[in-house]
Amino acid sequence: MSSCKYTGGVVKPLSRLSASRRNLIESDGGPEPQEGDLRHGTTGGSTGKGGTTRKASKRKNQNIGYKLGHRRALFEKRKRLSDYALIFGMFGIVVMVIETELSWGVYSKSSMYSLALKCLISLSTVVLLGLIIAYHAREVQLFLIDNGADDWRIAMTTERVLLIALELLVSAVHPVPGDFTFHWRARLAFSYTPSLAKADVDMVLSVPMFLRLYLIARVMLLHSKLFTDASSRSIGALNKVHFNTRFVMKTLMTICPGTVLLVFSISLWIIAAWTVRVCERYHDAQDVTSNFLGAMWLISITFLSIGYGDMVPHTYCGKGVCLLTGIMGAGCTALVVAVVARKLELTKAEKHVHNFMMDTQLTKRIKNAAANVLRETWLIYKHTRLVKKIDHARVRKHQRKFLQAIHQLRSVKMEQRKLNDQANMLVDLSKMQSVMYELMSELSERSEDLERQMLGLERRVEQLTAGFSALPAHLSATLSAQHSALLQQLQNRPRGGGPKSEGSPNTSSSSC
Repeated sequence: MSSCKYTGGVVKPLSRLSASRRNLIESDGGPEPQEGDLRHGTTGGSTGKGGTTRKASKRKNQNIGYKLGHRRALFEKRKRLSDYALIFGMFGIVVMVIETELSWGVYSKSSMYSLALKCLISLSTVVLLGLIIAYHAREVQLFLIDNGADDWRIAMTTERVLLIALELLVSAVHPVPGDFTFHWRARLAFSYTPSLAKADVDMVLSVPMFLRLYLIARVMLLHSKLFTDASSRSIGALNKVHFNTRFVMKTLMTICPGTVLLVFSISLWIIAAWTVRVCERYHDAQDVTSNFLGAMWLISITFLSIGYGDMVPHTYCGKGVCLLTGIMGAGCTALVVAVVARKLELTKAEKHVHNFMMDTQLTKRIKNAAANVLRETWLIYKHTRLVKKIDHARVRKHQRKFLQAIHQLRSVKMEQRKLNDQANMLVDLSKMQSVMYELMSELSERSEDLERQMLGLERRVEQLTAGFSALPAHLSATLSAQHSALLQQLQNRPRGGGPKSEGSPNTSSSSC
């Protein structure tokens, strides 16, 4: 019994469909071929081609939820890859330090222990390079998702390729297995005599491994709450702030500057002292700078820019490390001064309290100085106008005090002006702005009230105008009504005057 598919009133057996279309229907589970497709004759191979096109377009146009989920998964994978890269990088550095110290006094470079440790370093380096490549692959995928690109070669710009190559080159440097030596020439510091030593190539390849510590900055960036929080990233994108390593370091210097400077100084101190020890041990016959404690003393006086001169490096390697240490020390000293100055600065509340107390004291001093001026003025008037005999010595004394009081009043006013100028900072400007905003809002409210009252007055004036204009018509109507009523009353009055005068005897007799 053959299975059939119903499509828009047309029944066709599934066995007659093309193999590609049947596989698409069974695997995709999508909609069946529409009636219009069959009507236009899109059957057979063309139907399979159209289904493949729709499937490709469906994969290409994924919804936003899928993209966000995929992007979040890539973020987590990138963070794990950076963590693993830091672990293997630090592991290689630790094993390198152990192998260098043991090969100097315990065994030689040709022993099996040295070969085993170097093989372990090489294995960790290979894993580290793989992790770095995987990390940048995740970054390219994130770039494609963020920019809606399809081809990964679009993301491979020249700058990105150069940075990846530089990172791989820095991470690939490590001491290779084997015993390789070279002749190292140097000149001793105090005696200026040439020195020739047979040094290991591992020394040249071991010191650059400390450049792998740049992975710490990457891990700090990817584990920062500012970088992982979606709201913080949204606010940063709206304000055009890039969440990179420099921004994270600035925030750490703002939150805990003392801890950051302490950790950086101690780490630099230890690494530079060990590097100087490795560089100087082939030409230091007296074991001064090649001793670890002596190297730490040399780095400390160089870091603090003291430079006693009791210890100096012999090789260019040690001199270069001391130069970098001095530059780092100058920068750290400047940062320490800036941090201390910022810690000693008053807070906003303390500034307001200080300004208020100083303003109160200056106001009292101004009042006292003004009172002294008035008192000396009265005393001068009293001893010159209200006495019979003028004491010129006393008058000069009060005039001198009068001038001193005026000078004191002017100086106090100048101090008050300086205090007001110092108080006009950004905080006070913002406060003034808020006060002005409140005043403007109050003025707008009052203007709105005045406008409403003016509208009410206008309506009342219009009513009065309409009443006055209707008054003449009302008066004329009232007068016409009264006139008609009066006429009506006159018409309704009885007419009996004529006959009564003729028939009345009293009237005729009186007239006679």
